[in-house]
Amino acid sequence: MAGTIGTVSGIALGAGSVRANGRAARAQDWQAVPAPGSIPAAQLRRIAAAGPELAWAVGEEGRAGPSQGRGLAMRWDGSAWSKTDLSYLTYTRLSDVAVVSATAAWSVGMPADEGMSPLLSWDGTTWREAAFPGLGEPDVRMDAVAVGPDRRVWVSGTRGGSTGLLQGDGRQWRWLDPLPAASANLYRVVVRSPDEVWVSGDQARATGDGWSGLVARWDGEWTVLPPITGLRLSIGDLHAAGPDDVWAVGTEAGIGGPPGRPGNPVLAHWDGTAWTQVQPGFTVGSLTGIAADAEGRAAWISGWNFQDQTRSTYLRRDGDGWTVVRGPAGTATAPYVNDVTPIPGTASFWSAGMTSPTPAPPTEAYTERLDA
Repeated sequence: MAGTIGTVSGIALGAGSVRANGRAARAQDWQAVPAPGSIPAAQLRRIAAAGPELAWAVGEEGRAGPSQGRGLAMRWDGSAWSKTDLSYLTYTRLSDVAVVSATAAWSVGMPADEGMSPLLSWDGTTWREAAFPGLGEPDVRMDAVAVGPDRRVWVSGTRGGSTGLLQGDGRQWRWLDPLPAASANLYRVVVRSPDEVWVSGDQARATGDGWSGLVARWDGEWTVLPPITGLRLSIGDLHAAGPDDVWAVGTEAGIGGPPGRPGNPVLAHWDGTAWTQVQPGFTVGSLTGIAADAEGRAAWISGWNFQDQTRSTYLRRDGDGWTVVRGPAGTATAPYVNDVTPIPGTASFWSAGMTSPTPAPPTEAYTERLDA
């Protein structure tokens, strides 16, 4: 297994390489798309699309200093983003979203105070709390959600001190066997097929000094890949083209420092035997999301380059390697992109985040789109 992923300069190691300051063709330029209506400070944490005329992006708004904000959900109708009323819900943020159709979507949220963590469903008009085993229990936490091609819903979370997956069809739900990894957190669920689901996050190191990146697969039983080691390293997203072709992205927080200290971007590839480090083209910042093209090949990675914050930053798949691509200029002071997702039925992509890297006023919700 590869060693620590940190502030390494130079060429990528092993699988693929990254060319800094690359420039995509004009047909592949990212463009800012207005997402009006959020109350500063606001950010969009995750975005998902069902097609060119339907997408959801969720996050939080109304944060001010130490005070908690409230959940934010925005819907794309093919021509504009609009904010959906969530005033009747008491959640500080929505953490993830999955879209099925105009009348079916799913989201998970963070509770206010010490309340329960909800599972929310969209019925075409309203977001409502869905019933599931563990509803009302104070130790239940929902972190991420995904929907497979068969419309089954997969939710990562914790219940009774165990981390794992909740699976259901909207009417019947069951918790699967717990993930065999102690002190784990899961931040992303990815459905590769109806019977193969991947998760990513982090796990406390046995030595007690920080945590390592975690990637695991469920196909009727758990397979936990070797950890991606580093100093306080977390994997925020992954793409699995197969059991021997997995890309993982995240951030290594390092040895500590003042609040807001930037970390180091993490890009790693699993070939079925070991993780290989890839230098992502910049050394201070983060990689936040990864999206596949219509052929199921990892195509775009969203990120944040601390050393050049004038535009958003992406990595574009370029053969066996990756090329750094910049977002549009002048549309936001210093945009921070949290996620990227494909638009089904097209060769286009959405990304979402906030207008600056600090979730404090006057930061607002922000989206970009690549029309290819």
